[in-house]
Amino acid sequence: MIRLIFNKYKATGHLIRLKKFSVTVTDLFKKIWHSGYKKPLTALCVIISLLILFVLADHIFPFRIDIPYSSILTDSKGTTINACLSNDDKWRMYTGLEEIPPAIKKAIVYKEDRFFYYHFGINPFSVARAIVKNIVRGKRTSGASTITMQVARLLEPKERTYGNKIIEMFRALQLEWHFSKDEILQLYLNLVPYGGNIEGVKAASLIYFNKMPDHLSIGEIAVLSIIPNNPNMLRPGKDNSLLHQERNKWLNRYKKAKLFAEQDIEDAKEEALKSSRHEIPRYAPHIAQRLFNQYPEKPVIHSTINFETQLKVESIVKEHINRWYFRNVKNAAVLVIDNKTGNVIAYAGSADFYNEEDGGQVDGIRAIRSPGSTLKPLIYGLAIDHGLITPKTVISDVPVYFSGYEPENYDGKYHGLVSVEYALSNSLNVPAVKILNELNPKFVIKSLISAGFQQVKTDRKNLGLSVALGGCGVTLEEMTRLYYALSNKGELKELNFLYKDQIAGKQKKAKRPMPVKLISEEAAYMITEILTKVTRPDLPMEWQNSVNLPKVAWKTGTSYGRRDAWSIGYNKNYTIGVWAGNFSGEGVPELSGSETASPLLFNIFNTLDYKSEANWYELPKGLESRIVCTVTGQVPAEFCNDLAIDYYIPGISSAKPCQHLKEVFISPDSSVSYCTSCRPQLGYIRALYPDYAPEVIAYFDEYRINYKKVPPHNGECERIFAGSAPIITSPLENAEYYVDETDSMQIALSCNAANDVEHVYWYINKHFYRQALPAEKLFFNATEGITEISCSDDKGRNSDIHIQIKKIRF
Repeated sequence: MIRLIFNKYKATGHLIRLKKFSVTVTDLFKKIWHSGYKKPLTALCVIISLLILFVLADHIFPFRIDIPYSSILTDSKGTTINACLSNDDKWRMYTGLEEIPPAIKKAIVYKEDRFFYYHFGINPFSVARAIVKNIVRGKRTSGASTITMQVARLLEPKERTYGNKIIEMFRALQLEWHFSKDEILQLYLNLVPYGGNIEGVKAASLIYFNKMPDHLSIGEIAVLSIIPNNPNMLRPGKDNSLLHQERNKWLNRYKKAKLFAEQDIEDAKEEALKSSRHEIPRYAPHIAQRLFNQYPEKPVIHSTINFETQLKVESIVKEHINRWYFRNVKNAAVLVIDNKTGNVIAYAGSADFYNEEDGGQVDGIRAIRSPGSTLKPLIYGLAIDHGLITPKTVISDVPVYFSGYEPENYDGKYHGLVSVEYALSNSLNVPAVKILNELNPKFVIKSLISAGFQQVKTDRKNLGLSVALGGCGVTLEEMTRLYYALSNKGELKELNFLYKDQIAGKQKKAKRPMPVKLISEEAAYMITEILTKVTRPDLPMEWQNSVNLPKVAWKTGTSYGRRDAWSIGYNKNYTIGVWAGNFSGEGVPELSGSETASPLLFNIFNTLDYKSEANWYELPKGLESRIVCTVTGQVPAEFCNDLAIDYYIPGISSAKPCQHLKEVFISPDSSVSYCTSCRPQLGYIRALYPDYAPEVIAYFDEYRINYKKVPPHNGECERIFAGSAPIITSPLENAEYYVDETDSMQIALSCNAANDVEHVYWYINKHFYRQALPAEKLFFNATEGITEISCSDDKGRNSDIHIQIKKIRF
């Protein structure tokens, strides 16, 4: 009752309450005193007064417990896989009550304080015995310390004097006042010294026996119970014969006390003592370093890492880089996600954490690199959801210009007209940039930011069409999470690094971010089907005829300058991201996503999920198939003969009929074409001609590819046509050109014109310069200043641009 009153007092902190309480107690004592029960009640008053004084002292001199523990990383099964020193450089590992086996409790309580569960922190009989012994021997030989008193001394180390012993007793009373016996025992087992910088039974168990406390034998428990008495002499590995002798002596005492089964003790006595100091586990060093820094207040971090998977992945990565090392590829990083849970089950930040020469301690999973072509699936997926394309949609892969930006394919070649599925599976650059341009780069960049791409968010104002080809900064974690979304019906979720969301502090109560619907389930399925194709150039040479090729959807990427090689893949069970290269940023001519990164990806898939083809993705309910024209990928018109089946999303995908042919009025001998203004009443026929874009026609002309060309228009026609004016491809709009005044440098003129154009006419500063064929390149001498360049075709259509010419003077 009194304890409750004083707890209430401590909560309010008002002195007036204490005064009122003191007056009430004083009046009570007076009444009792005058009632005739003086002697027994005098003792009671003294006890109560002492209790009041103790409560006051406890309030004035509170015992604050702030123990700096070592950080421990466990895997998903609770096995310790890494740890680091505490802030005061101790191996002091937090041990919960549930982790302490009853055998350890019994052994240590029996040895250190048999009456631990019966006294109030101080054992009066032990104190009396110690006083007598010290007086008789004339020196301090016994301290009569209980476990509670030892905890007090371990929490506040002081010189061993009688004055400090009294303080220690007071602190022990405080501990008993505020904590249960099991909690005090837990503190003791976390703080008990085991020699050097080792404290607590868990640290001692791991370091001396290389196992957790719940796996210790009776003999090993006996060893741990006796070391604290003389940790310097009895430290395992120093004098094991002495330690063996002491262990067996205490095992005999345990036997006499019937602490354990007699046969167990006899077996323990025969147990060989080969204990020595072991190294603390140092597995999964990159994620350990990451989580230790992220959660410094957490003594035990229960990660999602699967220990067996982690060891396999680390071994495969190291072996792979050993084969590439003498080709100057020094590092690789791998992230493995369990698709069912979103748990990160393997995390290898480099090929060898302890290789300082090649930056092994750099975390390649969080390093910012160029993604190469690995963002293309997202671009195509967004375009599908906007109704711009379907897998069979035909797009041109020809030279194209976007306000000064001229993308090129990886091999420097062009392929003319190709389907979207061919363009993506073959990682063609030009189609991806064209689709990005049609989508609007700002929209795609916004999608990347919503997907958690931090460097993209930082650089968003400076990013444009080059994003499709790796012109931005990303991390392997961000990219692997993006592909995890593709495997998860287009839904982007947070990755789990801590098991069952065991997040410390305020973050534990914080709600996890809602999943982001990056692309639709239908678009994700179509992209997955394209990325699963194996008839593609980025299939590694060593796997092209392999029967062990895993069924995965994957995409490779190689950054500009061959500095980064990527291969990211997924199936129903796992998403795996692979990066290879050098942390120094040094490019390597042999480095490529297909030959450097993909073999590593396939090896890991075969190791973790061999022959998982039976478990694949089901066709979404919102996805249907239709017949399309193979020339355009659009709904066929009456003139379409070559047909194919294509997926589409009803209500989203374009239903525009195919228009790859256009009707033209021509003369019977096909020498002249007519428009509606100049078409004769008789003497003409109707014919179908391909309706190609100007850049496709320019590509056909340059590479001398035969195509059905519209005959020249009737020369006597005076009509000015509407439609596509010539597109000036050189020089570039609003560009600045620097020319040496001592040199007669010339600037090229070129354009893309429509199918029905026979000639174009060039003008420089409104003065006629020269007539040319549409695909013909011309050159002119530049003069300093702003120059206007015009190009007109023989249908009266015109384009203008302006450039700035500057002379370099020496």
